[in-house]
Amino acid sequence: MATAQDILQKLARDYALAWSSGEPEAVASFFAVDGEIVINRGDPIKGRAAVAEMAAGFYAEFPDLEVRCDLMRKAGSHAVFIWTLEGHHAETKNLVVVGGWEEWDLNDELQVVSSKGWFDADDYQRQIDGA
Repeated sequence: MATAQDILQKLARDYALAWSSGEPEAVASFFAVDGEIVINRGDPIKGRAAVAEMAAGFYAEFPDLEVRCDLMRKAGSHAVFIWTLEGHHAETKNLVVVGGWEEWDLNDELQVVSSKGWFDADDYQRQIDGA
């Protein structure tokens, strides 16, 4: 029988694999039907279709996108998914390696109801530009 820690680690691994799959719907499937994500205090992206569209944008920008889970922590219905994104930018061909995290509110099915994502946007853009 799987422990709570086993379930959490599987969630983290599977979410990173979904991001690395190139399949927007795989990412969206981790969100509740009406789940949302806000990245760096931007506008909320609400619902699975919108989350899939957001993921598709990342895949267009980074055709070889890979996301790794660096750390996962959970407290009750809240979790933190700490990640590293790596890939070559489609236009500039520059390698981009950036870290960040998502702060999640989860439902009873361990679907993301709300995510607040964070990464250093200036460093991200600097790497894209090759500066």
